[in-house]
Amino acid sequence: MLCVGLTTVDVSQRVAEFPAPGEKVQSTGVHMAPGGPAANAATAVAALGHRAVLLTALGRDAFGSFAAAGLAGRGVEFHDLAPESRISLSMVAVRERDGERTVISRNAAEVALPTTVDAVTPFVFQADVVLLDGHLGPLALAVATAAKDAGLQVVLDAGSWKPVLEDLLPLVDVAACSSAFGPTEDELHARGVPLVIRTNGANPVTWSSDGGLHERPVPVVQVRDTNGAGDVWHGALAVALARHDPVADAIGWANAVAAVRVRNTAQDWVEELARWQDSR
Repeated sequence: MLCVGLTTVDVSQRVAEFPAPGEKVQSTGVHMAPGGPAANAATAVAALGHRAVLLTALGRDAFGSFAAAGLAGRGVEFHDLAPESRISLSMVAVRERDGERTVISRNAAEVALPTTVDAVTPFVFQADVVLLDGHLGPLALAVATAAKDAGLQVVLDAGSWKPVLEDLLPLVDVAACSSAFGPTEDELHARGVPLVIRTNGANPVTWSSDGGLHERPVPVVQVRDTNGAGDVWHGALAVALARHDPVADAIGWANAVAAVRVRNTAQDWVEELARWQDSR
């Protein structure tokens, strides 16, 4: 599995309630670990027992080195294509009573990646499915172009609109969208995307590929932490598509994997997901 895009360092604080403006609150726990859509997806892929290759930007400062060590410890094979950059930091507050989170992040808008198709082709040739989060736009576009040339399925984690999507969407086979992602299913189909899937928190996941709208419910679990749940869902979906599971089964599998994420905290979800996979 080739995952392409953003890695961050997430500093997660668990709180009883989110603070009001100007208010200070005491956290009940803090945890720092690698995060970001592509990195979380790659982590999930590795925890599910599959080879996970991550193309990303880390940098060589203390935070970049921390993320590199964390990814290696999770079994992710990562390649830093912007070693002179600085990794993005995300500050995450997780509300204890329902696992809801709020995030402040710089993301990677300023990372320069003059990546060519030739440079990424060796990574693409080793993959079965390509998963993009749309960050690091030139890299995403180069990988998607190489993947289409190689006949590989391209999956997009469509969390928010990014300028690169104007050129990227015609190369995408599966757009897995959040509820907040702007374009409609019909608009995405018109841009050339054959399969459009939309997650919506605890509500059923819907998908459209043949003019009809279908849905699959998500498991009901006690939610402890929702941060990164969508990223984990996308990683699991890509694994299922690599196995050539039917769409409904692939979505059901991704829903089950994401349920493992949300019922565990930032400290323990990776180990719990690996144990869950081993028990199946």
